[in-house]
Amino acid sequence: MNQLKKEAMIIKKTTIWTMILNLFLMIMKITAGIIGRSTAIISDALNSAGDVGTAFVVMLAGKYSRKERDEEHPYGHEKFESMVSVFLGLALIVSAFEIGKAAVMNIYGFAFEGLSLEKPTIVALIAAIMTIFIKELMYHFTKRNAKVANSPSLSAMAWDHRSDQFSALGVVVGVGGAMLGIAVLEPIASVLICFMILFLGIRIIKVGISQVVDQATDPLTLEDIRKLVLDEPGVESLDDLKTRIFGAKLFVDLEIGIRSDLSVQEAHDIAQKLHDTIEEKIPNVKHCMVHVNPSIQEK
Repeated sequence: MNQLKKEAMIIKKTTIWTMILNLFLMIMKITAGIIGRSTAIISDALNSAGDVGTAFVVMLAGKYSRKERDEEHPYGHEKFESMVSVFLGLALIVSAFEIGKAAVMNIYGFAFEGLSLEKPTIVALIAAIMTIFIKELMYHFTKRNAKVANSPSLSAMAWDHRSDQFSALGVVVGVGGAMLGIAVLEPIASVLICFMILFLGIRIIKVGISQVVDQATDPLTLEDIRKLVLDEPGVESLDDLKTRIFGAKLFVDLEIGIRSDLSVQEAHDIAQKLHDTIEEKIPNVKHCMVHVNPSIQEK
């Protein structure tokens, strides 16, 4: 099994487990919300239902982005997954606004219209605490597999799990406060949580867009590439270095200077060895292109 198929299998396994656990959480929250008289838990159950759909989208992205390159897509399909991570970020932002809007309306109604906020029971509190622990396990499981599969959409989904923890924490604070007689604490906590989720959504979108628009790799990786080039026997100079992030992969374009008295075969051998070294030692490099110039010192 080649690397692309292995990555696709990891993504598929992770998303299937995510769908199963989110279905369990959805059923648990709806039941606890009805029994425990908590609208916050029921709203959170709808979020879990959305997470099932999100996981299915990520599974499809993992499958199609790991397809081998073809005539119509000679550079591969990795950007498909980056676009999905942008979609996940937008979904988080929409979720944050919905949570914030409902919370603000409850606070306004409580403060100015005499709205009575129903007092929840301990059943809702237990469900929220269970959600925090389950989502913590899901976060670490997904984050680890995202690293192994080099998957931006899995990484975005892991942060989605972390945002769900924030939501559940808001429910814990709110339900606990309401049980102690401070009913308005629940919507206030939800407003604070909405800002945390909003920040995560913006962060995920920023990463996804940078991969779609061919952003250069980070400075540390650039420096590692420069060092490998200049340490390569036969290379006199590094004339140009360009990198671009392509989905979860990296393309490298080099121009190197070598002695002009070398034969074409010798120049090719130096370039080929450097090409192999870069692809072997720099993580996630999909392709390295090396162009040979006569050494600047000899011009």
